[in-house]
Amino acid sequence: MLTAAVSFALTAAGVAVAGLRAYRRRFLSATRWFAFALVPAGLYLTGLFPVARTIGSELADWATKLVFDPRVWTGIVLLGVSAALLATTRWAGRRGAVAGGGARPAAGPAPARPAVGADPGGVTGTAPFDPARQAEPQKPAKQQKPAKQAKRDDGLGDFSDIEEILRRRGI
Repeated sequence: MLTAAVSFALTAAGVAVAGLRAYRRRFLSATRWFAFALVPAGLYLTGLFPVARTIGSELADWATKLVFDPRVWTGIVLLGVSAALLATTRWAGRRGAVAGGGARPAAGPAPARPAVGADPGGVTGTAPFDPARQAEPQKPAKQQKPAKQAKRDDGLGDFSDIEEILRRRGI
């Protein structure tokens, strides 16, 4: 009976605060207060207060065992070792040190390809997709001179097409 009185008193106080917030034209805040005010009555009416008391009692028992029981400490150490091993394998996998993974070779220059979204009809928006045109070999965009390619061979590929597009657009 005491639980019912306390929960409905908390609900009434929350609704009163929500009413004051609405009177001051702070409707968003009033709605939040009203939503939180309904929680104690809802918890009481659904019967979740005894569940919360049981959960609290079990957590207190666990905390007591945590301090005094060596088995609990052994379990915590095992969980810590497990987390450390998982973190180590994730770190090693990112660095490429996993057995069989080895160091990956750097990618060479990318082959010349048409730009993504290139219109096969030649004029944007006028020609529908034609599979016969797609089968025709397209001309490569721009071939780079071997001397310049040797100078820029840093494993990142050829970005001259992208640079040219950005220059045309004024970026």
